[in-house]
Amino acid sequence: MPRPSTPILSRDRIRAAALEIIDRDGLPGLSMRRLAAELGVQAPSLYSHFATKDALLDDVCDQMMSTVDVSDFQKADWRTGIRTWARSYRAALAAHPNIVPFLAGGPARRDSALRVADAVHGGLVGAGWPPKIATMIGASTKYLVLGAAIGSFSRGFEDDARVYNDRYPNLSQAHRLAEHADEIDQGSFELALDSFLNGLGVLYDSVATRGGTP
Repeated sequence: MPRPSTPILSRDRIRAAALEIIDRDGLPGLSMRRLAAELGVQAPSLYSHFATKDALLDDVCDQMMSTVDVSDFQKADWRTGIRTWARSYRAALAAHPNIVPFLAGGPARRDSALRVADAVHGGLVGAGWPPKIATMIGASTKYLVLGAAIGSFSRGFEDDARVYNDRYPNLSQAHRLAEHADEIDQGSFELALDSFLNGLGVLYDSVATRGGTP
């Protein structure tokens, strides 16, 4: 009787299984041995696709960054470019918050991440921002997005009103935050992004170089 065929092992299949483990159990829950078990193979077979676990995580992060939209830096003004980038960046990370601490380390040699950084920096400098400030705008946007993606502010509060009664009078409605978490978290991100862009707009008037596109 023929043995059941094992699905062909591929980088895409390995990456998807790794991300599923990370989403479920966090970064500490991922090991090459455990990943192999989930895929129904022996651990050594993974190493013909990824030399190390970090190489696998780099590939997972690179795939995530490939979904980030930086096209408006070429099609629209710098404000729209940042807004579109920040929103899609947050969406990509918020879908898999457990991997954000690894991704936050920087682009390293990840092609998709470097392409994003190149498009952002080129778009800002092309719009008239001095290169140094363009670099800091990129970093500041990253900090804003990472903070919004790594966890929910609203879900960090207990939904038991008794926790806040008497001792924390200014938090008398904090138990309701989790109920409205998505709305509050999204609105908070948009508020921060609007405030950031408004501040940059004031700065732009004083530092922009000639020939830039507002």
